[in-house]
Amino acid sequence: MNEPDWKHLNAVPLPLQEFQLQLDQNSVNAKQLEEWRKIPVLYQLALEELKNKIKLIQTEWKLLDGFSPIEHIKTRIKEPHSIVEKVRRKGHEVTLDNILREIHDIAGMRVVCAFVKDIYRLMDHLHTREDIRILEVKDYIAHPKPNGYQSLHVIVEIPLILFEGTRWIKVEIQLRTLAMDFWASMEHILYYKFDKKVPEHVVNGLTEAARATYELDQKMLKLRGEILSLSEEQDAEESPAKQSEESSLKTLSLPADHHATSRPQTC
Repeated sequence: MNEPDWKHLNAVPLPLQEFQLQLDQNSVNAKQLEEWRKIPVLYQLALEELKNKIKLIQTEWKLLDGFSPIEHIKTRIKEPHSIVEKVRRKGHEVTLDNILREIHDIAGMRVVCAFVKDIYRLMDHLHTREDIRILEVKDYIAHPKPNGYQSLHVIVEIPLILFEGTRWIKVEIQLRTLAMDFWASMEHILYYKFDKKVPEHVVNGLTEAARATYELDQKMLKLRGEILSLSEEQDAEESPAKQSEESSLKTLSLPADHHATSRPQTC
């Protein structure tokens, strides 16, 4: 097999060069490099497309309900070394085809909502859209991981209209509440701190904290329900009084031609 075209490789911008260096050198060829050059750009564009769709949903909900249940959105592209490690962990040779077929989270989005109810509301809406294909759903809210981790993971495909035609790109969406997101961030920090060898008492503490997170979500949801209920009752009580006041004002108003008929005549 011919030696890799290293001049061509060096022309590939980072982090593409970093990724390509992770591949088996014997498999490097111009066609593969050319295809890989497009991939990160397409994944980034797919993320932007999805982010715009979510922002539109966020704005529409705010117009309809007066508030949006979506707190914030974060996006990221998976690091090249992480992609390579994941392909090998799955037992596959590191090739471009295997990466595109086996790795679903090269592009990732995290959508943080106020309450669990909002997560499922957003999920129901995504199911109705023709511009998003839902490929897989893993519900770690209904079925938390043993350590207490909770989140709704959804693999979707987003269409990109290109010169070559429509290309559907995979994106992983993680849907969490604020409390779940805080817990997951703390867990990530601790596992990084202990190099993934977390002491048992810390694991137990994380599990206990996950239960407290779930209870907090449920308590806040209940409080929101009570607040909305009280608000509706208050609106119902104020409505008849307001209508009565408006009726009284109409009764007291003078007819439109009153001023014309009662105006003193001038010489």
